[in-house]
Amino acid sequence: MAEALWTIDELAGATGGTVRGEPAKHFNGVSIDSRTVARGDIFVAIKGERQDGHDFVVNALRAGAGIAIVSRPTADMEAAGPLLVVDDPLAALENMGRAARGRSLAQIIAVTGSVGKTSTKELLNLALAQSGLTHASAASFNNHWGVPLTLARVQRECAFGVFEIGMNHAGEITPLTRMVRPHVAIVTAVAASHLGHFASLAEIADAKSEIFLGLEPGGTALINRDSEFYERLAAAARKAGCERIIGFGRNEAAEIRLERVALHSECSCVTASILGETIIYKLGIPGEHHALNSLAVLGAVKLVGADLARAALALATAAPAKGRGVRFRLMAPSGEFMLIDESYNANPASMRAALALLANAKTGRGGRRIAVLGDMLELGEQGPQLHAELAGAVDEARVDVLYACGPLMGNLWEKTPGSRRGAYAETSDKLKDALLDSLRGGDVVMIKGSLGSRMGPIVEAIKSRFPEARRDS
Repeated sequence: MAEALWTIDELAGATGGTVRGEPAKHFNGVSIDSRTVARGDIFVAIKGERQDGHDFVVNALRAGAGIAIVSRPTADMEAAGPLLVVDDPLAALENMGRAARGRSLAQIIAVTGSVGKTSTKELLNLALAQSGLTHASAASFNNHWGVPLTLARVQRECAFGVFEIGMNHAGEITPLTRMVRPHVAIVTAVAASHLGHFASLAEIADAKSEIFLGLEPGGTALINRDSEFYERLAAAARKAGCERIIGFGRNEAAEIRLERVALHSECSCVTASILGETIIYKLGIPGEHHALNSLAVLGAVKLVGADLARAALALATAAPAKGRGVRFRLMAPSGEFMLIDESYNANPASMRAALALLANAKTGRGGRRIAVLGDMLELGEQGPQLHAELAGAVDEARVDVLYACGPLMGNLWEKTPGSRRGAYAETSDKLKDALLDSLRGGDVVMIKGSLGSRMGPIVEAIKSRFPEARRDS
């Protein structure tokens, strides 16, 4: 039987809080969302940009939370259940994360990068789980509350932990990586993401390199060898005290090297040299960018002593996360078509990768490749130019019809020939009907944009109008 995640004594000791009421002695979960709190969870009432967890403490306790960590207790809260009173719930959560990391014997891997963080984290979770109990960040819990929350949930008996670490500004990764203290730190790529907060891509590389500051003694930096910033990142790793720096990619100098890849519409077949060991494997998600990141995954597997062969076999079962390339086969009156949901987020690098996936997708008889693109945000003054420069990627992807929305994507629309124009609108909501009315059997439609451009509702509208295609048993 698994040990309890937290005891009340450990919780009080880690947070320095004062217990009010009669809590249980053990807790098996940690939550910051009263809507999903499970019975016996620790509910942490952190204050976010839009909502304050204190407003939901009573609901959380009534839903079964075993205790609530608060800084502003009220009589209603005390009547609803036991409390742990602290000065700052977020600081308490951070201290819980540090305490959980301190007691863990797991091998820890941390991942950052402008693109590919979440998919790489999910592949690591899948691969490492073949060798032992693995704990990984849920969804994209990669920020100032997501990282400590993930740490606080690490089971005592875990063999491996996988953490995604993100940033919008310089200096944000440093406290998180020092909390996580990874044995292996991966940088997937440096690209024009959040460029509005940085003067150059080099500054983004420097911000990503902060991940090396938390490496455990004897730890390994695993860096994309194909990146123009490889040497800059490697120098930062050495400055941070890292003595083992390993590259992955196509570059012949890479210790983890892609030797051959066959890109198919729904998977890839890869031959790679993983630290001197040749591995041939199938990757269940398509796209060269995923194949390259799978090299880092298998390299990390070998570095932490997990079973490389089992990990490689497991990658065949990989599936894309929501909004990151999930495919739906839907039925229009004129026949079956495919929807590729890339709506989770976007920057120029991930947009080009998604267009490359569209290029490799197989259309049906009479079908078209349709790209539905929304604004890529947080690109600063370079935003208009970076949108216009997507014209080449649209050409290379052999896009038949472009639908675009948002003032920035208007720059691409202006460079699109009339023969390729579907419709343009200022917002995704105004674009939706024109797109839905045009879809027909044989089409492949790919939808992508930053979260703020609200492309997800278009995906849901398509799924609502068109039923799933029946598959032969």
